[in-house]
Amino acid sequence: MNLPLASSASGATALPASSTAAMAASALRLLRFLLRNPMTFAGLVVVSTLMLVAAFAPWIAGHDPLLQNLAGALQAPSSAHWFGTDEYGRDVFARLVYGSRITLYIVLLVTVIVGPIGLLVGTVSGYFGGWVDSLFMRITDIFISFPSLVLALAFIAALGPGLEHAVIAIALTAWPPIARLARAETLPLRNADFVVAVQLQGASSTRVILRHIIPMCLSSVIIRLTMNMASIILTAAALGFLGLGAQAPLPEWGAMISTGRRYMLESWWLVAAPGAAIMLVSLAFNLLGDGLRDVLDPRSQS
Repeated sequence: MNLPLASSASGATALPASSTAAMAASALRLLRFLLRNPMTFAGLVVVSTLMLVAAFAPWIAGHDPLLQNLAGALQAPSSAHWFGTDEYGRDVFARLVYGSRITLYIVLLVTVIVGPIGLLVGTVSGYFGGWVDSLFMRITDIFISFPSLVLALAFIAALGPGLEHAVIAIALTAWPPIARLARAETLPLRNADFVVAVQLQGASSTRVILRHIIPMCLSSVIIRLTMNMASIILTAAALGFLGLGAQAPLPEWGAMISTGRRYMLESWWLVAAPGAAIMLVSLAFNLLGDGLRDVLDPRSQS
């Protein structure tokens, strides 16, 4: 009488062990891949450094990014001010460091909004098909037909300038590619054997989508979201450059380029420092996205 209970208990304890072993094997496989791909590893290092800089900005900056000192305006890079000072005497390096927080805030908030919306729209459209698919995809086509920056400018014009409004505008323009990808992943899955078996057991459409379809699409969506982060950064910088994103005196990188362009011939560091930061972080997210695609997408592996 005790044998079934014992076997059940051993099975219950064996499951976490096997799960832990699988996670360890996946982590080891990821580590091996990163060591074999220096470009992906470099992207991961830059993104990790960005997060650390944003987290410990008060200890790294060394100066108040908003503190003005007109007597020390437009100083060249030196030991006192590594990246020089701007037209108000504010330390450019400190503003870059604190600007990383704004960049990460925009990227993470847009990703949190865009990922679930695009994933839900794409899976529902691909699973049900018919008029549901036609309706959702026509709406998606309307958003895709406009360049993302132009559409973001239109939303900003309606909402007004500001950091939160810029996040909403970018999110409204970034979800259609995610929805398209999720739909393409769902179409072959809706007639798969495991989905049919679950349907025959009486599972509702909501349960099939949430428990079986969406998990199968997550890897591709995560890869696309990571690669989209570069375009999110560039769009946010463009809005900041036009004065429609983060408002002064916030140290947003695009806004720093906008204000520094008037002095760029004499004080090149005002434009070069934030421009290099935007280029480096955008490139890092692209490299990291390429690496994640190679790890998570079996079709990309030989």
